[in-house]
Amino acid sequence: MSNVSYDDFAKLDLRVAKIINTEPIPGKSRIIKGTIDLGDDKKDVIIGGAQYYQPEDLIGKVVIVVANLEPKKMAGVESNAMLLAADVDDKPFWLTVDGDIPLGSPIK
Repeated sequence: MSNVSYDDFAKLDLRVAKIINTEPIPGKSRIIKGTIDLGDDKKDVIIGGAQYYQPEDLIGKVVIVVANLEPKKMAGVESNAMLLAADVDDKPFWLTVDGDIPLGSPIK
């Protein structure tokens, strides 16, 4: 694993977000479409690990996202952020915060 400079890390816009909507993607069993609320902005995202979670179980979950990731289109859906998760045997465990943190709060 290579080191990342602080300047490179500082380019990431890590923020607190809430998953406010989810829906299956026809023909896909491992990803779903989601919408996250960043407080002052809403973004569509692709959420992996759909084989482990029901889409409706993710609604209301507070997560940590990379909010300035370059958009990527998968399965006809444009993802405009990335949820961060611990990966255990390909199952995501979403990173979150403790307490009542305002949506959009930066992570440093």
